[in-house]
Amino acid sequence: MITWNDFEKIDMRVGTVVEVNDFPKARKPAWQLVIDFGSEIGLKRSSAQITAYYKKEDLVNRQVIAVVNFPPKQIADFISECLVLGIYEAGNDVILLQPERPVQNGQKIG
Repeated sequence: MITWNDFEKIDMRVGTVVEVNDFPKARKPAWQLVIDFGSEIGLKRSSAQITAYYKKEDLVNRQVIAVVNFPPKQIADFISECLVLGIYEAGNDVILLQPERPVQNGQKIG
């Protein structure tokens, strides 16, 4: 169990995917995402293993939910700055969490 104070330490925000690139050096199929979290946070990059359900062109302009206060993590030659959240289905395939309707980038989840 965690406390409410523990939960409040996790900074989850809504952002819009503005760029998607191939990630051939990833061990598992993944995309390199650039996500706009609004003026307070700005752009952050993330590696996301979501290729089973999402094509590059389907991700641009899609809003996602991500944890934005993890330290940067190096994945191959790429630095991931946030963790895009999703639901594991059918083994390891991921379905993205996203708002029910469009909201302003940077809105806090909680």
